[in-house]
Amino acid sequence: MIKTDILIIGAGPVGLFTVFEAGLLKLKCHLVDALPMPGGQLSEIYPKKPIYDIPGYPSVLAGELVDNLMKQIEPFNPGFTLGERAEKIEKVGEKMYELTTHRGTKIQAPVIAIAAGLGCFEPRKPPIKGLEQFEDKGVDYMVKDPEKFRDKRLLIAGGGDSALDWTIELSNIAKEITLIHRRTSFRGALDSVDKVMELAKAKKVNLITEAQAIGVNGNGTLKEVLIKSKADGEFTQQVDHFIPLFGLTPKLGPIADWGLNITKNAIEVDTYDYSTNVPGIYAIGDINTYPGKLKLILCGFHEGTLMVQSAFKYIYPDAKLSFKYTTVAGVNGFEETPA
Repeated sequence: MIKTDILIIGAGPVGLFTVFEAGLLKLKCHLVDALPMPGGQLSEIYPKKPIYDIPGYPSVLAGELVDNLMKQIEPFNPGFTLGERAEKIEKVGEKMYELTTHRGTKIQAPVIAIAAGLGCFEPRKPPIKGLEQFEDKGVDYMVKDPEKFRDKRLLIAGGGDSALDWTIELSNIAKEITLIHRRTSFRGALDSVDKVMELAKAKKVNLITEAQAIGVNGNGTLKEVLIKSKADGEFTQQVDHFIPLFGLTPKLGPIADWGLNITKNAIEVDTYDYSTNVPGIYAIGDINTYPGKLKLILCGFHEGTLMVQSAFKYIYPDAKLSFKYTTVAGVNGFEETPA
């Protein structure tokens, strides 16, 4: 059993920054995310995409922003449960909730902050008959542990940053790696495209464009993938793992069943403190909705900042809380509680 002060559902940029603001108030945080790494969309979908509206940064790469946020919250030692989806919430005390993930992990906290971006991200699966029977048996939609693919024959499908980046990364681990893409041009960062082309030229990656996977075969585990290519027609390739990386699609998932007021797949909140209709549960970032809502990272930072002030008062109703700037002596060293 994991116990904390604030349970944050979603380890994207808004959830990560909330750890910092909570830490200034000596509130401990634990984050749960269905993705295998912190950063949300920034890490999973476009780590090399520049962001232009973060104060103090004329331009910052999405992945770099995540790295900076992780460094910023390091002094507060937050807990992480990654690769697990928040499944069920139930009240287990007057001011205590218990969350259970789809893998059975249980976390208790008096306050829950939903910072799940656009909701749970589920992989976009190619329309291949029988694909589901090989999931976790040779078909993988995410790369959680690169070591799983060491000395294996891999087939990666996709043309975005994830497909390119993992092709580059796994080319040093896999026994054999093939990248297929439906087009001749790629959507990913130019630098990544150039690196893949160099690996293909050096025969370290088998690159097949204008091609797609159309079938899978195996006996309990995946053995081969049927590929249709404009140049070579249909042919079968022997593989140990097929990794289609076509991005993620957002869904509210189990959050929709938690008794929250929801409008158009977003959670209604009070802009005073971004609380929901359920006491002790807040929603910040792209997951919430209110008049004038803007789905920007910097707006989520603001919402998280106000939310933790309210969360402190909810947890410690009799404690005196006086706001201090982080430039005040002691606060910037994380040695003094603003109370």
